[in-house]
Amino acid sequence: MKKAVSIAITSLALGISAGALAQDNSLSFFITSTGTGNGAYLGGLAGADMHCAVLAQAAGVTGKTWAAYLSTQARDGQPAVNARDRIGAGPWFNANGVQVAADVDDLHSDNNRLSKENSLTETGVMVNGRGDSPNQHDILTGSDLDGYAFTDDADHTCNNWTSNAEGSAQVGHHDRQGGGANPTSWNSAHGSRGCSLQDLQGSGGNGYFYCFATD
Repeated sequence: MKKAVSIAITSLALGISAGALAQDNSLSFFITSTGTGNGAYLGGLAGADMHCAVLAQAAGVTGKTWAAYLSTQARDGQPAVNARDRIGAGPWFNANGVQVAADVDDLHSDNNRLSKENSLTETGVMVNGRGDSPNQHDILTGSDLDGYAFTDDADHTCNNWTSNAEGSAQVGHHDRQGGGANPTSWNSAHGSRGCSLQDLQGSGGNGYFYCFATD
């Protein structure tokens, strides 16, 4: 009897261990399939986060907290916010269950698996890139190569995502190709021509941004 109980307890422990180690590879990273329709005016970080959550829920993903990969700059007494600090610890998976990055450091290294083929929308659709019509590879981030906010006096965030007119937004290339100072960067390729939807489209974007599950 004692032996049977021991085997049962051992089996239970192994089962719990296996369950604890099981990795959730459901959707935890995507490019928004639509922008807000108002250029780089996203309603600030809160509005962008809400857009991520609404799209994820519409795609059938519930029970997760979502954050937009966006930085803001120090303005009007408010401190800067770094995109890399908003998105949780990882790992992150696309709609096809492909792990695009293990953690924040991996995400900002050459080892990540971000690409046109892997950086999909919440429904698993590939976003147009360079060579497609229209090109929509510019993804809003407002961030430098390491995911931090810019510290100079220039506007890199369209007034912290509250402008659809004057200003500029730093964008990345989800397809890892194109022009700009860092053409193969997924998060910091160049600045946009302006903040209106027309300006974003004119430089190869459509007001899309990255969303990450923080839990």
